[in-house]
Amino acid sequence: MMAAQVLSLLREVARLEAPLEELRALQSVIQAVPLSELREQAAELHLGPLFCLLNENNREQNALCVSILERLLQALEPVHVARNLKIDLQRGLTHPDDSVKILTLSQVERIVENSDAVTEILNNAELLKQIVYCIGGEKLSVAKAAIKSLSKMSLTQAGLEALFESNLLDDLKNVMKTNDVVRYRVYELIVEISSVSPESLQYCTTSGLVTQLLRELTGEDVLVRATCIEMVTSLAYTPHGRQYLAQEGIIDQISNIIVGADSDPFFSFYLPGFVKFFGNLAVMDSPQQICERYPIFVEKVFEMTESQDPTMIGVAVDTIGILGSNVEGKQVLHKTGTRFEGLLMRIGHQAKNASTELKIRCLDAIASLLYLPPEQQTDDLLRMTESWFSSLSRDSLELFRGISNQPFPELHCAALKVFTVGYCRPTLGSETYV
Repeated sequence: MMAAQVLSLLREVARLEAPLEELRALQSVIQAVPLSELREQAAELHLGPLFCLLNENNREQNALCVSILERLLQALEPVHVARNLKIDLQRGLTHPDDSVKILTLSQVERIVENSDAVTEILNNAELLKQIVYCIGGEKLSVAKAAIKSLSKMSLTQAGLEALFESNLLDDLKNVMKTNDVVRYRVYELIVEISSVSPESLQYCTTSGLVTQLLRELTGEDVLVRATCIEMVTSLAYTPHGRQYLAQEGIIDQISNIIVGADSDPFFSFYLPGFVKFFGNLAVMDSPQQICERYPIFVEKVFEMTESQDPTMIGVAVDTIGILGSNVEGKQVLHKTGTRFEGLLMRIGHQAKNASTELKIRCLDAIASLLYLPPEQQTDDLLRMTESWFSSLSRDSLELFRGISNQPFPELHCAALKVFTVGYCRPTLGSETYV
């Protein structure tokens, strides 16, 4: 039985000072032993000595121990790990080797996902503090693992209380002072937690951290704005998040910043993100209501398609595709009349002449604009989208044939999306465009 060999090698490792050969042998053996067999021997898997060996300043030994522990810890129940390896987990989070921190945080994640084990973490203030400080680590993978664990921990009422109603909140605010990058990581965590439920958002707003994020969003630093708008857009994906942003006047403030963008020489840093925000808002709520309440949004999208900056054009094209992905959005665009026909001609021009990446974005937007689900294929809507197809170029069909003949598989796929939209429609006499 190979599990017996694992136990024997573990005993050898425990009694030797430099068990490099034994560790190599153990690593080979455990890969061949099914997890089910290891689980049967869980009570005999004494992993303390392996954690102790992680303290040695020996790179190969560390790597072997991490590899072995990754496998053996899977055989232990999260409750067992939380109760019996508490000290080892705390040491792991302060270890100078990032692979040890990531190993430890993966176990923390297992524990917080387990309703029987999570209490062990919530009652361990020192361990929680170390997890928070991992957000400030140099290696992004360590910070991401810490954010993931804290986010999952906050899915419970007890987890929210542990993070926001204890000294841990002070630790979180201290970590934010490390540098700009770490501050944004904490905002990322706060937005993730806030997005779960109205109750979670309430905890985050009471902490003051959401207010701090929103203050930075509407502040004077254009680079900070560009980063913060992505996080605020994530918050707006939830109904309670959108309601909160509206109540706090944030959506109106973002609109006002767009209005004033023309007089700001640095607008190109943040305008794309602000326009994306409204594009997503329109699709999640009502395209008509958003476009009527914030006409500057539609105005800017049209302006951006006339830009010489490929970044601006790309964002505008993506936004048009998002806005026109449902019937209400299509009708909003159609109401702009000849102006929209001119925009379509510019998209058609870019689809033919731009860089490959921008061509693909144009083709994706065109497919989104032209697509109608079978139940919405009324004569009026079919005629409308077919007129859009004709507006893309003097010979739209030839335009797409030409794109399809270019030697780039990704362009073939993007052009195929447009052709597929056409083939999935009933014929309207000679007006059918594919």
